Amino acid sequence: MSTVTPDRNYIGIDISGASLHAALVSHEGQVVARREAALETATLPAQIAGIVAELRDAAPNVVALGLGVPGLVNPETGRVVVSSDLPAAVRADLQSELARATNLPIALANDANAAAYGEYIAGAGRGSRNMFYVTIGTGIGGALIMDGKLWYGDSGFAGEFGHITIDREGIECTCGNTGCLETVASAPNIVRRTHERLVRDSTSSLTRLGLNKNFTAADIAHAANEGDDFALLMIERTGRYIGTAIAAVINLLNIQRIVLGGGVMDAGKLILDPIIREAGRRSFQPCFEATQIVAATLGADAVPTGAAMLARDAATTK
Repeated sequence: MSTVTPDRNYIGIDISGASLHAALVSHEGQVVARREAALETATLPAQIAGIVAELRDAAPNVVALGLGVPGLVNPETGRVVVSSDLPAAVRADLQSELARATNLPIALANDANAAAYGEYIAGAGRGSRNMFYVTIGTGIGGALIMDGKLWYGDSGFAGEFGHITIDREGIECTCGNTGCLETVASAPNIVRRTHERLVRDSTSSLTRLGLNKNFTAADIAHAANEGDDFALLMIERTGRYIGTAIAAVINLLNIQRIVLGGGVMDAGKLILDPIIREAGRRSFQPCFEATQIVAATLGADAVPTGAAMLARDAATTK
């Protein structure tokens, strides 16, 4: 086992979405420096090598690199098995290509797993031993930490919280199922539901959202925070959907802490409060009373921090 010293640093990179978010992270999980750039999937290894070189200028004692990837990652092989965001040619041998390009040990992780570990080490999960993490944005993901360690499941793909069935009569999900949580509570589907309600609800003409046909989930959250009744209604109903799914997790796992992150949580207490109320209404009460449901605190730093800490763990056990 290698010797660990406090002055060792790690780099974590989030490649989910249109932008690449990178962070230089201390051994204890504190972000030292950040970089951001438009994601260039066609030349990804070279782009990452360039950003790693920049961050190494800020702290030359970098010993490992972690990457949060949008898709399913096999933790045994280090390969990206499925990713709708990364071309097959890019993900086929990403780990070894990055190792060659950066001359660093590489740890690849699903982005939700990385975010969960980041919150566990340095965010809203600190002090807990067992934690369930949910990210609610363009999609919905989840990750489970048991006894201080990420729990991957038998095939490495545990935590698909967004594909819990919430409405058997709902619309078809991208996974092929019908009525998944993601079909009602992800950011694009909050917008879809809001558009549909605007069309059929005569009172919705009073909302400012109707003046802009291209509004986003962030616009809905902003309107709700400014007191728009219609936007408040849509955020409240979204929270109830999420709370229903959270109750299933509470009943199944009797988990110590549930941390909620992702862009949809920018609505703050307006969505957190209905999530907690609905989870409390639908949970077995002794389990609910033992669970803390809190908002994530790291924001865009969650995935890079967690990826860096997973790289740290992998490097220090070799």
